[in-house]
Amino acid sequence: MPEENTTIPNAEEKEQPIKKEEHNTAAEVNKESDAEEVAAENDEIENQQNTDSEENELSPEEKLKLELDIQKDKYLRLFAEFENYKRRTSKERIELFKTAGQEVMQSMLPVLDDFDRALKEVSKSDDKEVIKGVELIYTKLYDTLKAKGLEEFPVNEGDTFDGDLHEAITQIPAPTAEMKGKIIDVIEKGYTLGEKIIRYPKVVTGK
Repeated sequence: MPEENTTIPNAEEKEQPIKKEEHNTAAEVNKESDAEEVAAENDEIENQQNTDSEENELSPEEKLKLELDIQKDKYLRLFAEFENYKRRTSKERIELFKTAGQEVMQSMLPVLDDFDRALKEVSKSDDKEVIKGVELIYTKLYDTLKAKGLEEFPVNEGDTFDGDLHEAITQIPAPTAEMKGKIIDVIEKGYTLGEKIIRYPKVVTGK
């Protein structure tokens, strides 16, 4: 039986077709990339030519109108920015005045407290003229502050205690069952400035 002549290709002979295929693929990719770049450059040139052509086709009146529209748009933008700036600075100025007014009012509260104590002591005196004089000064001071927005915070004995509106100094046994959780005594008055509480009333509550 005759022997068949078979040859086994070595590793180098196997790699040669693969290298050729890789080389061909890389060449095709490079060709496609070059073609895309050329197409993009052509599109850009065409767009620029179209733009130049449109500008050249505009009449002098149309060119002036276009420039006017551009300037008008710039003016409207600047005007809107200026209005926003005015509103922002106005709001900041109002907030500054409110803060400054609050500080002044808070500094005057101890004076009102002293007048309250003085009125209680003077009321024990038999000198009606002294009582009348102190009351007159106190009323004038309080009315002046009230005209600036200061108001006494309403709180009375027997009111239900509210942690959001009152500041509890201490708790004492309630004299009756109905006074549990309620205000037994007001130690220091509270005040508001506008709608804001600038000092919470200090109270004693029943437990």
